[in-house]
Amino acid sequence: MRKGIQFIVSGPSGGGKTTLAKTMLDKLENLRFSVSCTTRTPREGEIDGKDYKFISHAEFEQMVDKGQFVEHALVHGNYYGTPLSEFEDAGTSGVDLLLDIDVQGASQIRRNYPNAVFCFVLPPSIEILEERLVERNSNGEVDIQRRLDRAREEVAPSILEEYDYIIINDELDKALEAMFSIIVSTRCQSSRIIDKIKASFLAE
Repeated sequence: MRKGIQFIVSGPSGGGKTTLAKTMLDKLENLRFSVSCTTRTPREGEIDGKDYKFISHAEFEQMVDKGQFVEHALVHGNYYGTPLSEFEDAGTSGVDLLLDIDVQGASQIRRNYPNAVFCFVLPPSIEILEERLVERNSNGEVDIQRRLDRAREEVAPSILEEYDYIIINDELDKALEAMFSIIVSTRCQSSRIIDKIKASFLAE
């Protein structure tokens, strides 16, 4: 059994990274979505324990104090974090893990898990991003402007250069094809499957 691969997907709010990530679960076997903890309130249609684990600020801070997150960050006024147990269990079980996290969290993971694969998803322009945020109709004008300002910060070359892949989410089908190709090709890297081949063909 090969080690599970952690695929980190980041991008500005409204860029489509969550849609891409969750669609991959229907297209690929042996792939699991990492359920993050957050202190924000659920959006319409979100299910506790499936989309996020919705917890209080006090609970979140207790988990931080106990070192129970592989990464955590304050984003748009709310805390988000990936449980350490879920992250490491996927690595040892051979199940690939797909994580939808912001650039702060990705930076924390990159320092401790350099073999993870980092993808950045963004729309073709800031104007289209604004249109998508408005169409989502779940954010007020002030919040939309805050998300746009943050998006401009996140697409700085110094941040993008730290990612292995960048997906321009202009046409959904093409963006899905790109992410699919990234995951499949990564699974075929010789460094990730050489031990399995040795065990299958060279064991005495």
